[in-house]
Amino acid sequence: MLAVDKDSSDYLYRQVVDLISDNIESGALMPGDRLPSLRRMSHRIGVSIPTVRQAYVELERQRRVQSRPQSGFYVRGLPTNELVRPSPAFRRSARPIPVIGRSLMDRVYDGLYTPGVVPFGIANPCMVKPAAKALHRTMKRIMARAQERSLAYAPTLGEAGLRRQIAYRYLDTVGGKIDPDNICITNGGQEALLLALQAVAGKGDVIAVESPTYHGLLELIDSLGMLAIEVETCPEEGISLSALRKTLEAHPVKACMFATTLSNPLGVSMPEEMRQELVEMLEAHGVVLIEDDVYGDLLFDGHRPKPAEFYSRSGSVLTCGSFSKTIAPGYRIGWLIAGQYIDQIVQLKRSFSCSSGLLQQLTLSEFLATGDYDRYLKTLRPELQCNAERMSAMVAQHFPRETRTSKPVGGSVIWLELPEKVDSEMLFDLAIEAGISIAPGLIFSPCNRYRNFIRLSFGHPWSRQIEEGIEWLGRNVAAIAAGN
Repeated sequence: MLAVDKDSSDYLYRQVVDLISDNIESGALMPGDRLPSLRRMSHRIGVSIPTVRQAYVELERQRRVQSRPQSGFYVRGLPTNELVRPSPAFRRSARPIPVIGRSLMDRVYDGLYTPGVVPFGIANPCMVKPAAKALHRTMKRIMARAQERSLAYAPTLGEAGLRRQIAYRYLDTVGGKIDPDNICITNGGQEALLLALQAVAGKGDVIAVESPTYHGLLELIDSLGMLAIEVETCPEEGISLSALRKTLEAHPVKACMFATTLSNPLGVSMPEEMRQELVEMLEAHGVVLIEDDVYGDLLFDGHRPKPAEFYSRSGSVLTCGSFSKTIAPGYRIGWLIAGQYIDQIVQLKRSFSCSSGLLQQLTLSEFLATGDYDRYLKTLRPELQCNAERMSAMVAQHFPRETRTSKPVGGSVIWLELPEKVDSEMLFDLAIEAGISIAPGLIFSPCNRYRNFIRLSFGHPWSRQIEEGIEWLGRNVAAIAAGN
C-alpha cells in the first residue's frame, strides 16, 4: 500500500522514491511494468505532481526506471548477466560447407505445434497483442466493396494498391524512394528469401550468412544445393566487417544473406554507417546482398533503420519483408524489392505460386492506408519491450550465473549462452517432455556450432505459465551444468 508521511523529516520525493523501490524489490512492480501517471500517482498518495515528477526523475537517475517518450515511466530490468560472446569457433577460419542438422530442425518444428506447449521456440511477435478485431473489420469492408473480385487471382507482382502502400512506407519512415513496380508480393517472407536466392545463385554456390543466423535461411540454402559460410557477428554491432572482408578475399562468395536492420537470433541492429560500408564492400567484390528485413518495424524505440538497399548504387541489394511478424502470420503476405533482378523474380514467382492471396492483399493495403498499421505498431512495440525486460530479469534470477544473454533492441527473441556442459539438444528433449518448446542453438549454424546456446521467444502474452517455463528451464540448466 503506497503512503507517505508528511510529518516526517524526509523529503516527500525521497519517500516516493523509497516506496516505489520497495515495490520493485518485493516483486509488486516487475521489470517492464508501467508506473502510474504523474497525475494518478499524485492523487493516490496525496502529494503534488512536481513531487512525483522529481521522484520519477531520481529513480531514472538510479536506473531503476526508464522514461519512454509519449508513454511514461517503466520499471527497468534487473541487472542481467554478462553479454553473450561471439562464438569461440571463430578462433579458426570458417569454410563453405553443406548445411547439416536438418533432423533436429524437423523435431523443433514438430514441437512448436504440439498442443499446450509453452511456445518459447517460435518467434511470433505480433501475437503479444493480436490485431484480430481491427483486421477482421477491415476485411469485412473489403469483401463488401470488392465482392467477387476479392475471390480472384492477384497479378503476379501483386495488388498495385498494396505495392504502392509498401513503397510509401519506405518513403515515410526512412525517406527512401522505391518504385512500386520493383516490388513483388510473396507468400510470406520465406518465399521472398527463396525467390531472391534462386534469382542470384545456383547449385554449389557459396552463400555467406551471419553466425548465428536464422535457421530458415539455412534450410533454403540446403534445399537449393548451395553451400553456407559463416561470418562472425558481434552481439552489439552485427556482422564483423573485418571478418567479412577476409571471407570475401578467401572464398568465392556468390551472395550474402544478412539481417542488418534487426537480426534473429541476436536482436542486434547494425549502425547505419556500418551498413553503408557493408554495401560498398560487397559491391566492390561483385557480391549480391539479400537482406532479411522482416523485423525492421519492430525496434523498441520506434526507429526504423534504413535498409541496405538505399546505399546501393548498382541495384545488387534485394530486400525481403513481411507482415507475418508485424501483423498477421496467417495471411502469408510478404514482399521482395528486386533491384536489377525484377524480371527473374517475376518469372520465378509465376512458376512457383502464380500469385499471392488477393483478399489478404486488399485488406492489408487498406489497413496501411487508414493508418491502422502504424497505430497498432505503437501499441505492439512497448509490449514487446516489456516482455523482453521481464524475460531477461527472470533469466538473470533463475539461470546459473555463468549464463550470458543478448540485449535485443527489438523483435521477440533473446539468445542465451549457457554453461559449457549444457547440451541444447538434450535440453530441448527434456523441455518438450515437460511441455516447453525452445530453439536449440545448433539449428542456427550450418555446422552445429552453438551447442550450449538456446533462443527463447518472448513474443507471447505474459502469463504465469511463461514464468513457470522460465523457472523450469533455469532449474534444469543448473542441474545439467552441475552434472546431475
